[in-house]
Amino acid sequence: MASSATNEPPATPMADINVTPMADVMLVLLIVFMITAPLAQHKVKVELPNANLLQEASRSIGSMDLAIKDDGSLYLDDALISDSELNARLKVVAQHQPQPELQIRAAKTIEYSRVWDVMSTAKGAGMVHLGFVTTGEERKNVSVTGGD
Repeated sequence: MASSATNEPPATPMADINVTPMADVMLVLLIVFMITAPLAQHKVKVELPNANLLQEASRSIGSMDLAIKDDGSLYLDDALISDSELNARLKVVAQHQPQPELQIRAAKTIEYSRVWDVMSTAKGAGMVHLGFVTTGEERKNVSVTGGD
């Protein structure tokens, strides 16, 4: 009977959260960030050039279209051109500032070695902006109808 005479309520889980460890961690993180934030700033001062965005937008760069047919023939802007003529034209165009982009359209059945040769010619001429023109997959028209 002595054991049942105590007036203590039965043991229940504690419903309060102890926030002291969380506050300690937050204070340590605050101190770490306060110390490292000044170190993340740039120490070397560089005078950056000013850009006139309106002038840059008004000047169009343009692009050149190079088509490679199934037989390996080259067409620069829809005109037949030989490899040596292509090299000469690209050397001249590579000197322009800003340099136009050379967009390559190769036939699906052409060997990649031919495309590689054209890319090597362009790189050797000094062209730095190359792009590939492809066709996307055809989308099928799918209609979704709601059922009644």
